[in-house]
Amino acid sequence: MSTNAPTAVVRAELTKIRTVRSTLVPLVIALVVSVGIGVMNGASARSAIDAKSNLLRSDFNPVDAGFVGVQFGQLALIAFAVLLVCTEYGSGMIRTSLAAVPGRGLFYLAKITAATTVALLVAVPTAFLAFLASQAALGPHGVALGHPGALRAVLGACLYLTLMCLFSVGVATMLRSTALALSLLFAFVFVLSPVANAVPALRTAARYLPDHAGAEVMKADPGLSPVTGLLVLAAWAAAALLAGYLTLRGRDS
Repeated sequence: MSTNAPTAVVRAELTKIRTVRSTLVPLVIALVVSVGIGVMNGASARSAIDAKSNLLRSDFNPVDAGFVGVQFGQLALIAFAVLLVCTEYGSGMIRTSLAAVPGRGLFYLAKITAATTVALLVAVPTAFLAFLASQAALGPHGVALGHPGALRAVLGACLYLTLMCLFSVGVATMLRSTALALSLLFAFVFVLSPVANAVPALRTAARYLPDHAGAEVMKADPGLSPVTGLLVLAAWAAAALLAGYLTLRGRDS
């Protein structure tokens, strides 16, 4: 094949994903975790509603309940993105890949395209199944896709997962280390963002962190407008991808 043909390079990247088990496993985990936790959360909320428990938040909304699992499932997609990039560095195969595709811009664009394609293919069924399963678990308290804000939230979840995956591709390309990239990204999602949101002085700034801003699109009553939240996340993803490209271009391998 011609190494200068963009479609051929993208196909090569997709082949790597299909044939390397370590990149496939997180994709399955993302779906299972998102749906599984969504069902458990829906069942728990149903019990609390039926028991008139004061443990249930006063602002509980069934639409929001549909995406609790997605917040955890995204970690698997982050892991997929990191492994997609860093496995080649860990094995030394990056030298072979760069030799086969001398244009680093083409190589990087192909990897981004492959990551986007796979992320969307996983995000769409994950978001829809997580929502539908959680609403089924809520029983009579659940809502349908036609409920105000529901379809928008599901489609937003698809975009959110995809953009978080691309943000992770950029970070992983900068760091080139699986352990370092995973540690940083997981800490970002589970430590930095929640802590910043819990501190009154930082709460406003926390709304513009990538995961926090993007997740607004999955809420029935978002703090930021859904479009604004997605644009903020898209800006973070674009900045990370650009930084990743500049890092890749400036290194020997």
